[in-house]
Amino acid sequence: MIVLVLLVPLLLAFWLWWPVTSPGRRPRRWHFGVTLAFALLPPVLGALWRMHALGDVAGAWVQLLFGWVLVAFLLVLPLVLLRDALWLTLRLLKTGVPARALLHGVRLNRGIALAGVLLATLGVFNGLKPPQVHERELALSTLPPELDGLRVAVLADIHASPVKGAWRTRRIVDEVLAARPDLIVLPGDMVDGQVESNAANVAALAELHAPHGVWLAPGNHEYYSNYAAWMAHFRQLGLGVLENQTAKLDIGGRTLAVSGVGDPAFYRRGDLVHDGIAPDIPAVVRQAQGSDFHILLAHQPRLARTAAATGAIDLQLSGHTHGGHILGMDRWLVAPANDGYVRGGYQVGGMTLFVSPGAGQWDGFTARLGVPSSIDVLVLRRADRE
Repeated sequence: MIVLVLLVPLLLAFWLWWPVTSPGRRPRRWHFGVTLAFALLPPVLGALWRMHALGDVAGAWVQLLFGWVLVAFLLVLPLVLLRDALWLTLRLLKTGVPARALLHGVRLNRGIALAGVLLATLGVFNGLKPPQVHERELALSTLPPELDGLRVAVLADIHASPVKGAWRTRRIVDEVLAARPDLIVLPGDMVDGQVESNAANVAALAELHAPHGVWLAPGNHEYYSNYAAWMAHFRQLGLGVLENQTAKLDIGGRTLAVSGVGDPAFYRRGDLVHDGIAPDIPAVVRQAQGSDFHILLAHQPRLARTAAATGAIDLQLSGHTHGGHILGMDRWLVAPANDGYVRGGYQVGGMTLFVSPGAGQWDGFTARLGVPSSIDVLVLRRADRE
């Protein structure tokens, strides 16, 4: 999959300029050479990162540059498809319009390349800016009356890194606290990088507090960055880390179970994943027995069908998808890769799934267009039963 993604820029460099003949071979070769050099950046930068040739700080900035270039080419792709679809249509209809001169001229194709670069730059800017709070009600048929109105802040996918800096995490924490949630949950991907170089960028998480606690479950990026060290560090910050574990909370005389499970990244042990735990949904179901309402923190939404099949989980809270990043890409690429779940609420059997668009994203693909990052405050409501 990674190889195919890296081939896209190289193929587009040929595709963009090959049909262009005017004003001559030399200008076409010059444009092609510049575009090809640009297209070679992702594999070179990706190789540097994968070889661990750089430290966390330099590596984070290399990832950002890698992502910016890759996004630029991905945004050029639909424009080139549209260009050639119009060219073919005009040729087939024989309208008399000079299709080749109009659509395969240097000026238009410079515009396509420039549009890709500008849109990618806007996307990266949108991805790096701090998220805003989005509050919504979530109707749940199994919610006890005593829990009606419970405010749950979902803070997923911060991906704290040297690029984003401590100030961004500080802003996120301030926004969460200003929303006055009753419960705060962090369903994974809090960090990118090692504890030694990145601890300062998550320090503000220690200030999170809520009447019913702050609870965290791991995401796949914790598995890429020394899982055990990060889980220990999160506990030092005072966060309730749930590793296939359940916390039972007494709220208004009712028992609310909050569980967290490991991430499926565990099954890809090798170059990037060296430790961690496998997700164990049956274990948390056993621990939650006797509770009146059960919330599961599972980073990847594709665990939803397994969770729903137990019949013992009422609400799953997830992240991982970053809402799909870009309109169009969200439904055509990201949703199919995550069992059809990309953002918002879903009914999965008798269980409700909520997928947060996330408060950040990995530096290597940090662009957002039409899908803003989000701090989600869910107000749980008891649905009317007929």
